[in-house]
Amino acid sequence: MLFLKLRSHAITRSKIGIERALMKAAGFTDHDLSKPLIGIANTWSENHPGHFHLRQLAQAVKRGVLAAGGTPIEFNTITICDGIMADRRYHLPCRDLIAMSTEAMINTSLFDACVFLSACDKVVPAQLMAAARVNIPSIFVLGGPMLPARFGGREDVTPSDIYHLIDALSPPKMKELENSLYPSVGACGMLGTANTMQCFTEALGMALPRCATIPAVFSEKMRIAEESGRMIMHLLESNIRPSDIMTYEAFENAIRVILAMGGSTNACIHVPAIARELGINLTHDIFDELSRSTPYLCDLKPCGRYTIKAFDEAGGVPAVMYFLKDTLNLNVLTVTGKPLKNNLENIKPVRSHVIHPINKPILPEGGIVIVKGSLAPKGAVVRRCAVKSDMLKREGRAIVFNCLEDLVEAASSNASSFDSETIIVLRYEGAKGGPGMREVYIPFQLMARGLQDIPLITDGRISGSLRGTYFVHVCPEAFEGGPIAIVQDGDIISYDIEKRKLDLQLSEDEIHERLSHWRRPKPKDIKGYLGHYRKNVGPANEGARLI
Repeated sequence: MLFLKLRSHAITRSKIGIERALMKAAGFTDHDLSKPLIGIANTWSENHPGHFHLRQLAQAVKRGVLAAGGTPIEFNTITICDGIMADRRYHLPCRDLIAMSTEAMINTSLFDACVFLSACDKVVPAQLMAAARVNIPSIFVLGGPMLPARFGGREDVTPSDIYHLIDALSPPKMKELENSLYPSVGACGMLGTANTMQCFTEALGMALPRCATIPAVFSEKMRIAEESGRMIMHLLESNIRPSDIMTYEAFENAIRVILAMGGSTNACIHVPAIARELGINLTHDIFDELSRSTPYLCDLKPCGRYTIKAFDEAGGVPAVMYFLKDTLNLNVLTVTGKPLKNNLENIKPVRSHVIHPINKPILPEGGIVIVKGSLAPKGAVVRRCAVKSDMLKREGRAIVFNCLEDLVEAASSNASSFDSETIIVLRYEGAKGGPGMREVYIPFQLMARGLQDIPLITDGRISGSLRGTYFVHVCPEAFEGGPIAIVQDGDIISYDIEKRKLDLQLSEDEIHERLSHWRRPKPKDIKGYLGHYRKNVGPANEGARLI
């Protein structure tokens, strides 16, 4: 390979040899420094299983880079697990922190190209944001899903299967669950946010085919990591950059895949944030626009019956794209160096119940819709495929809470106040109001009473592992004076998901009158990163990114 001018030449061919001397102190030789420098942006960590195996995958990537004539240089960034962190206000803000730190490392090190390794919820979109910013040849190695668990006589259990049981389990059963629920490294085995964003990355063209869904512990994962290391050198030689791959048409393709799969509502935050790094001004409305012409095809947990391992066995993302090909732009470029149509030429979907053909969809429209109305003028996100058919249209009385803790306390001390006619409104949990837009949920105490499908309307987020009647990311959020801020206990709320409507049953004059008297609650004195985030974060429908 002949590289006439590389970013790294500012270091490796500098007339003053201080930079080379410093790199030699780390063990690099003149031979190493004569080759392109390839960053390995590894989010390996020992603090959770989603990224625990990435150190091993990085070694495979390095073998590929070395074999193809590059010098790999590994570095790390912070990483988080949504299931472990105690202060969940940090979850979404950490996405932007990871993106910024990765961007800084790549640009201060003058890498010529970069391989990104990640698996979990906020980390995958963070790295896509960073790749868009630095815009050097890039490829993603995705950690993949963990294996399904064995519990209660079943061998296909994922975390989404047991949330409604937790409050009722005896201590011995809880210990059994604790020891079996997460049987291997990798991302949680259902179509939560982690696997949604991994599949999105592959569908976007930034990872090799099937990289997203090969289970984390399979040897095939090591082989595709090594192949990705070799491929980055081809991308560098061809000068194929993220901006060449992550085009508007590629975003449309990848969103359609997520809609056909029934992916997490959190994609409606991450995808606009990634797109805006490339100057593509998407909002969450694009999900609804494309949902109307994208069928829901994949019977995947938490909304369906099958795990991501089963999805991979049925063909994974390439199989979904094959079925959707008449709705996709097939000329978009991918990290294979070829257009999408070439990647799909030899795809032969496995006949299975996991991925339905396009002429026999599970639902005629996509898994995510955006509803609007007097309660959410700029929209709220609904995972349509997670809502039972008898919950698609309702009218009920509001019971209002200003934070998740108050809702949990009420569910514990006064559960009888909730019934099938109740609609929960949970506010001041948005990006600014939280701050941080932490994940909220129907408390276990209500699930135990059979109220897991009780509608919840919030300016916060939910975990991608949940199913139920959730209206999330309500915009404008309460802290910014959206109508959700003036809902009172006993107000009547109506919704019709199929008609995309969410309304507070008050006259325009009454809503205007209440808003004129509304005053923003005095925010808590929050210092550090969360304080900075509250001051500078944008709205959820535009990606809740720092601006």
